[in-house]
Amino acid sequence: MSKPLLEVEDLWVRFASKKRVVEAVRGISFSVGRERVGIVGESGSGKSMTGRSILRLIRHPGEVEAKKIYFDGQDLQALSEKEMRDVRGHKISLVMQDPKFSLNPVMKVGDQISEAYRIHTNASKAEAKKRSIEMLNAVQIRNPERVYDSYPHEVSGGMGQRIMIAMMLIPEPDLLIADEPTSALDVTVQRRVLQIMDKLVQERGMGLIFISHDLNLVASFCDRVIIMYGGRIVETCRADELQNAKHPYTRGLLNALPDIHKPKDQLSVLERDPKWIEDPSVDAFL
Repeated sequence: MSKPLLEVEDLWVRFASKKRVVEAVRGISFSVGRERVGIVGESGSGKSMTGRSILRLIRHPGEVEAKKIYFDGQDLQALSEKEMRDVRGHKISLVMQDPKFSLNPVMKVGDQISEAYRIHTNASKAEAKKRSIEMLNAVQIRNPERVYDSYPHEVSGGMGQRIMIAMMLIPEPDLLIADEPTSALDVTVQRRVLQIMDKLVQERGMGLIFISHDLNLVASFCDRVIIMYGGRIVETCRADELQNAKHPYTRGLLNALPDIHKPKDQLSVLERDPKWIEDPSVDAFL
């Protein structure tokens, strides 16, 4: 097996207040190769904090501590902020949940994509524009020249998300972190955006961390699934074996999902056990 792109060991994310310390991520360890890895869980389970901590985007009063955060053999915790800026976008890109809050409303779409490209290259404006239009075309945007000269408010939500994907992929990173990139989209647009992302990731041989709360979506899209609860990883399994998951939390999430082929009079209610945070191992519940 080839060496993983990303190695994370004993990662903690804490937020201190006057009254107490909140542990958003509690000692998790995982690795990601050139594959599609999904991280799923309820709101507040620590999914987004995990993705942001890899890129050192947790700001005060947040604190990040880990035995290891290595990317392609490089210790990310040992890098200066200037060196880390060279990693963000260029080697590791992050696609946020809602393009309305990620795109600059007073800059044209093309200027923002070109800027993402020129920041990490010595490209001229003309070359950056050409690459940007090519990237807009790659994410299947019709009339990319017109969209290049548009402002974010002039495009739809689905198109805005594709623009964000284009912006994050134009520097040709080795790892893409997608934080619920389709949750604000309707189902048909969601599937199309995922197909585009999947095609680009596989063609470029990248690694992907796909953060979501949608178990079925992750199972159909990813190779492996990491399930988080209360800041901990409770289970990891192959995506095509998710239905055979053993941990009671994962089973509870699966049982709470509606099934159009097997309709139920009443969906199951997930019952949580405080021990899952203290000891998330599967063996403790078998």
